[in-house]
Amino acid sequence: MYPSPPPFPEHAAGPSPYTSADAHRGHRRWSAPWQSRTVRAVALAALLTLSGVLILGIVRRQTGTEGFLVGVGLAVFPVPLLIAAFCWLDRIEPEPWRNLAFAFAWGACAATLVAVLANGFATDWLANNIASASPTEAQAWGSTVIAPIVEEVMKAAAVLLLYRFRRRDFDGITDGIVIAGITATGFAFTENVLYLGSAFGEDQSMGHTGLDSLTAGTFFVRIVVSPFAHPLFTILTGLAVGAAAARYPRRRRARAGLVLLGLATAVLLHGIWNAASDLGDAGFLSVYGLFMVPVLLALTWLALWARRQELLSVREHLAPYVATGWLAAPEPTALSSLRTRALARDIARRAHGPAAARAVTGYVALATALSFHRRRARLTGPPPDFAARERELLEGLWRHRAWAGPALLQAWAGGAGMPGPAAAPSQEPDREP
Repeated sequence: MYPSPPPFPEHAAGPSPYTSADAHRGHRRWSAPWQSRTVRAVALAALLTLSGVLILGIVRRQTGTEGFLVGVGLAVFPVPLLIAAFCWLDRIEPEPWRNLAFAFAWGACAATLVAVLANGFATDWLANNIASASPTEAQAWGSTVIAPIVEEVMKAAAVLLLYRFRRRDFDGITDGIVIAGITATGFAFTENVLYLGSAFGEDQSMGHTGLDSLTAGTFFVRIVVSPFAHPLFTILTGLAVGAAAARYPRRRRARAGLVLLGLATAVLLHGIWNAASDLGDAGFLSVYGLFMVPVLLALTWLALWARRQELLSVREHLAPYVATGWLAAPEPTALSSLRTRALARDIARRAHGPAAARAVTGYVALATALSFHRRRARLTGPPPDFAARERELLEGLWRHRAWAGPALLQAWAGGAGMPGPAAAPSQEPDREP
């Protein structure tokens, strides 16, 4: 049905006579071992594993074995819901699973380890070295000033690391929101294990049980009322990183300023939230109603708006490929509908099996990446490797087109019937036709 691909689009000469791949080949002659992806992956895995072992030991020592197990059992409740929410938001161009796994592991292991050690050290230093600081005052300073700074910086580190080493995966604010939210979900999980396990141990020593126990109160505040607190703070940083990546890829000062603004806002909101615990029930409810809920609603609206803009961007920036023959006329519109995408996968699976459904998934992912590639070039100017990356994505589209194209057109038409025999290729969809 698709005997050969159309000619590749022609572009004017870019600002550099070579592509980024050429630059990388020259760079590798003198680059340090850290430039190797394998070395980086092994080093990060070792770092996260060591951090996980250390924080596991610290939490278990502070809560006891029984308290630790109770804390894990209670702290896990909001995790699937939060991760599902972020994955739903990220459906248009899903983040690679390795990015999400790294973000969660960083938050749950590395960030919490540094936060626990740094917060404890700073609070002890204040109490022992500042004559006017009583233990209570040192604890208050640690909770409202030191902890927000340390924790938000450590959670932001995951977002910045992925932006630095997986920059191609950062297309806008949705990516920043998702990575930040997953990182903070991991952080909140480990922190909740510590708080809930400690509360259980105190209840055991005091003989408290039931709804009047400290465990029940901690569960209500941290799991029922505010499971979104840590994600909410860190999303402000992720939002800034995503916006900086999309708008200022070549302006370092503008990127740094925007990221620092987002981080400062996250620290401020985190500090206000921590201070609310010392204001009594009325103060806590006031902070919750006047700060947390409005910010949550505003960020939810912004995330949904960004998601909608991404779908519109798919339709707009894929349209030029219709005229050159790479896409059929209805495809940009079909690819901008999540319902049509899902229906196309179902049609392909029913007609030709799981391999065809995977072909549709790959086709959709490549088409979305292509649209974002063009959007980024339109906003900030084409990078030196624009044409090479465009060609790579178009070649990938053509490899999947034999099964994915007819399924998408059928889904766009309403899903009536099945793709005809012409849609069933004689070769695997991941090979060149």
